[in-house]
Amino acid sequence: MAPTSRIILCRHSQAEHNVDLDYSIPDAPLTALGKQQSGALAPLIPDLQKEVDLIISSALKRTLQSTKLGWGPAVERLGIRNVICLPQAQECNAFPCDTGSPRVHLESLDEFKAFNFELLTPDWDSKQGFYAADPVSLKNRAKWVRQYLRSRSEGTIVLVAHGDILRRITCTADGDSDYQWRNAEVRIFEFDSKTVDSEECYLHQKQNVAAAGGYAQTSTSM
Repeated sequence: MAPTSRIILCRHSQAEHNVDLDYSIPDAPLTALGKQQSGALAPLIPDLQKEVDLIISSALKRTLQSTKLGWGPAVERLGIRNVICLPQAQECNAFPCDTGSPRVHLESLDEFKAFNFELLTPDWDSKQGFYAADPVSLKNRAKWVRQYLRSRSEGTIVLVAHGDILRRITCTADGDSDYQWRNAEVRIFEFDSKTVDSEECYLHQKQNVAAAGGYAQTSTSM
């Protein structure tokens, strides 16, 4: 199977824990400004909205909101039930703000009822085992996400995720990226031709596209 030709990576918009660096907020949702940032993103990238074949989102509240608002035209065209809510794309740390909510809770909220949460297993919010916050587990989880993206047949895929996990997903043989993702930032990648068939299957950046918000610190950049 030929690998996806374009991987569009997007960081969520401003969330409540970004404002005062309060990492005790459970599954921190977007702020009012964050929702404005996501709403402003969609008209900045009209062509990409039309070209996306698949949307994948971390299943934390702020990424689901960012997906629904920032990629609204593409979501409407493809169908929100077809958005893949991928637990493996959750943020890295074990802080409450970076820990997802149980599936039953997300399904009980009107804002998220249309999403398909079938991939959320009971341990997805445990921050243990595969989802642990230690360096080895995080490296393996980021590699798993790259392999998952490589396994898809769609030509253009959007992944909406978080700054820390995106730095690991876009790592190289020299280590994790140190790029400071801005709120609602969009960057386009492709698989590195030299490693695409290897276990690591690194990504190579093609271009920066847009950012609807300023930089806001993530948990490990505090």
